[in-house]
Amino acid sequence: MGLLARVRKEWFIIGIVAVILSAKLRPDFGVRGGPLKPEITVSYVAVSLIFFNSGLSLRTEELTNAVLHVRLHLLVQTFTLVFFPLAVWLLLKVLALTAINQWLLKGLQTVGCMPPPVSSAVILTKAVGGNEAAAIFNSAFGSFLGIVVTPVLLLLFLGSSSSVPFSSIFSQLFMTVVVPLMLGQVCRGFLRECLERRKPPFGAVSSAVLLMIIYTTFCDTFSNPNMELDQTSLVLVVLIIFSIQLSFMLLMFLFSTRAGSGFTPSDTVAIMFCSTHKSLTLGIPMLKIVFEGYEHLSLISVPLLIYHPAQILLGSVLVPTIRSWMTSKQKAVKMTVLQPI
Repeated sequence: MGLLARVRKEWFIIGIVAVILSAKLRPDFGVRGGPLKPEITVSYVAVSLIFFNSGLSLRTEELTNAVLHVRLHLLVQTFTLVFFPLAVWLLLKVLALTAINQWLLKGLQTVGCMPPPVSSAVILTKAVGGNEAAAIFNSAFGSFLGIVVTPVLLLLFLGSSSSVPFSSIFSQLFMTVVVPLMLGQVCRGFLRECLERRKPPFGAVSSAVLLMIIYTTFCDTFSNPNMELDQTSLVLVVLIIFSIQLSFMLLMFLFSTRAGSGFTPSDTVAIMFCSTHKSLTLGIPMLKIVFEGYEHLSLISVPLLIYHPAQILLGSVLVPTIRSWMTSKQKAVKMTVLQPI
């Protein structure tokens, strides 16, 4: 029973492994032009479904309450979409001197360019008891910003391609991301009571669709006989990803808890998770659009596929420690306020 419960809890990570193995065994099924027709079912239908689902599940009223915390939002978005990609770019200047696969390194750069996720940062902030409203707002607002900023960052850091013009990128993003998101929000207005009562598994739906996208991405990889993945490079990339996450979480912790920062302990929790987490749900579809038909798309996608479960795993491990720190700080603040003058 314990094992079954564990499998249910970690089904998405297990699913990633399963679809990659399936793609290895039958790459012909999910390649472009194959029976699955990913150029239609994935590029348009699956991506649109993910963002419609996000729009339907997003609580607009909770986000409204967090809008006025401008300093927190500015810090998170600047770190996520400016400092993070620049810091990774500088790190890659050093790593380029090593023998690590260059396409995996380019994949690390794409991780740096991604916006925050709509789910994991919010879930972990809530688990700790931090500022959930701020986490929801920044995750959602960052996702909207990412629609415009992420493709620009990808083309800026990885080089623009004449075969992928800006007009087609933004028009496809608009039709498969913005429009479904807005439709989801409109539908939520009519179905709010029903959704609150039934609590549909929005996260599971998006994750299941995402597994299909990952499957077709790796079908393209394994159908290419010239594609080889150096296992040493892969292990090093995993270590680098965990190091980046830990370092950046520590940096944001120190910055937001410094004297005169003006942030509460619960704010710090939201800042740590929102500024260091990256969206797989937004990221994979965007890579599919920006690097459509690109020979090394799957290798470039690998670091992002690693980063997502790594951030959830690391965050989950740190939840008890962060919660303990936050509650002790909150108690200390209350004791100071209650102390007689």
